[in-house]
Amino acid sequence: MNDTQDIAGAPSLFGRISLGYVVVASRKLPEWRRFASDGLGLHADTLDRSTLALRIDAHQRRIVVRDGAAEDVVAIGWQLHDEPALTLALARLRAARIDVHEVAGAEAAERGVERFWAFDGPKRLRLELFTRPLLDDRPLDMLSSGFVTGGMGLGHFAMTTREPEAALRFFQRTFDARLSDTIEDKLNGVTLELSFLRLNARHHSVALAATRGTRMNPLRTAIHHLNLQAKSLDDVTEAYRRMRGMGYAIANAIGQHPNDRELSFYVATPSGFEVELGWNPIVVTEEAERHWQPGHYQGISLWGHFPESLSLGSRLGQMGRGLTSLGRKEHTVGAPA
Repeated sequence: MNDTQDIAGAPSLFGRISLGYVVVASRKLPEWRRFASDGLGLHADTLDRSTLALRIDAHQRRIVVRDGAAEDVVAIGWQLHDEPALTLALARLRAARIDVHEVAGAEAAERGVERFWAFDGPKRLRLELFTRPLLDDRPLDMLSSGFVTGGMGLGHFAMTTREPEAALRFFQRTFDARLSDTIEDKLNGVTLELSFLRLNARHHSVALAATRGTRMNPLRTAIHHLNLQAKSLDDVTEAYRRMRGMGYAIANAIGQHPNDRELSFYVATPSGFEVELGWNPIVVTEEAERHWQPGHYQGISLWGHFPESLSLGSRLGQMGRGLTSLGRKEHTVGAPA
C-alpha cells in the first residue's frame, strides 16, 4: 500500500487533502481586522473596502472576510495536493450526483487560488476544491511567531449537525477521512457525541458534534469553531492575555483536550462563531498510522477550558435555537448507506 491507496489497494485521498482556506461574510471588517491582527496576532491585508485577507504562511489567503450580512462562515476550501487527487474527488462527487461547478476569475482570486470547484456540502455549507494556491513571498507582519500548516493544512473546524451519520459518511466516502477517536460530554444537561476525523497527519481536520437522542442544533452559525495551531506555547498564552485585555468574549479559558492533547483556548469572533488557538497536538505519523485504533473519551477537556463568558442569556438562546431546529430538515449530501 502507498499513500495514494487504501488498505484494499483502491485509490485514496487520505494524505492528499488538507484544509485550505475559510471564507467569512461579515459587515464588521474593522472589528475583524482588530480581532485577527491585534488579538490573535495574524497578518492582515485590507484589499479594499469590502475584503480583508488574513495570512499565516506563504498562502495569499487563509481566512478571507468579505462584506456580507451572514456573519458566518460561508465557504470552506480544501486543497488537493495533486491533479490526480482532484480528478478522483470530482469523480466521486459526480458519481454521488452532487452538483459541482468550476469557478475562476475574480471569485477565485479572492480566495487566493487559480480556480476552484464548488458544491454544497453537509448543512449546505459550500465546500470548494482547489489544487494551486497563489503564494506571497512578502514577510509576514504578525505578533505570533508562526503557525503549523504545510501538508496538514490550515487547521481544523468543528460543526454541529442533526445528521451526524450522513455527515460522517460524506467525509469518509468522499475524502477518505479516518476516525481518530470519539468524545462524550455534557453541555447544559444535554449529552454531546463528538467524532474527530483526520485526512492527513493532523489528528483531525473535521470534528462533528451531535446531541444524543433527540437531535438538535443549538448554533446559529455553520461551524462551532475554526482551529489554528500556533508554533509556540508563548503564542497561545500571549494571545489569550491580549484577547482578554481587549475585551473579547473568551468562550473557554486555556485548557487541554484528552484525545489530541492540544493545549488551547477559545474566543468568540466578531461574527459569533469561535476561533480555537492551540499548541502541540498529537501528529499521527506514518508509523502511528499503521497501529492507530480509535479511542473513546469522557469529557472534552482533561483540565481547564472553563467558560468565561457563558451567561444565562446565552444558555437560553442555545436552548431556544436547539428547539427551533427540530422543525427544520438538515441538508445532507451523497447517496445513503
